[in-house]
Amino acid sequence: MTKRNTQQRRRAIVERLEHTGEVSVDALAASFLTSEVTIRKDLSALEASGLLMRRYGGAVAIPQEFISDPTEQEVSVQKQAIAHAAASLIRDHNRVIIDSGTTTTALLPKLLSKQGLVVMTNSLSVANALRELENEPTLLMTGGTWDARSESFQGQLAEQMLRAFDFDQLFIGADGLDPARGTTTFNELFHLSRVMAEVAREVIVMAESSKVGRKIHNLELPWSQITTLVTDVGIKPEHQQLIESHGVKVIPAPLPNT
Repeated sequence: MTKRNTQQRRRAIVERLEHTGEVSVDALAASFLTSEVTIRKDLSALEASGLLMRRYGGAVAIPQEFISDPTEQEVSVQKQAIAHAAASLIRDHNRVIIDSGTTTTALLPKLLSKQGLVVMTNSLSVANALRELENEPTLLMTGGTWDARSESFQGQLAEQMLRAFDFDQLFIGADGLDPARGTTTFNELFHLSRVMAEVAREVIVMAESSKVGRKIHNLELPWSQITTLVTDVGIKPEHQQLIESHGVKVIPAPLPNT
């Protein structure tokens, strides 16, 4: 299957979701004459791009209230700014956890200047990117059970591996930020995130300001478990004040030329 055909198929999946609101893996595989494995990869890629929400056996359209306004390019600039600010919190020889996610992945190129890092992750993409860094941080993998929806390892084995170490910092993203409660997620597999927070001295959440106010029903980390929120300058003063009232340090990362 060529890259062009893959893109066409994924556009067709999104168009189908716009009309039906829900799709199933088996129906899509039959419709596009491809394997269910390929369709699951399509759905994972589209979810990572914010175009749908995975559900058991398929996917559903993202509710309108969860769709942010910034363009893809603007979001990319925001993530780069957040990654730059987050990287400044890391000292040489730190032991850090980097969770799976597009925002946390943006942190990796910023680690080139850090020496003697020990990095644990539950993400294959994060692990592969770390292996390419010239400063060669020590890489630890959680292991566990592979979850295709989050494209990360989850489960009891991953939790046991995390608890065998202690870490200076955890860097983790979020689907939403509830100023009153904490970080929220579409994914129902969030227990590993809480274990990550338990074994780290500092918990740094990396998330764009557009995610503030998304009151998704799954509470991932309460503010009481979070040390720092690194976001962008778009965060509203009232939201920043409310989050800081929970004892969380908020760092609004400046965008280039701002």
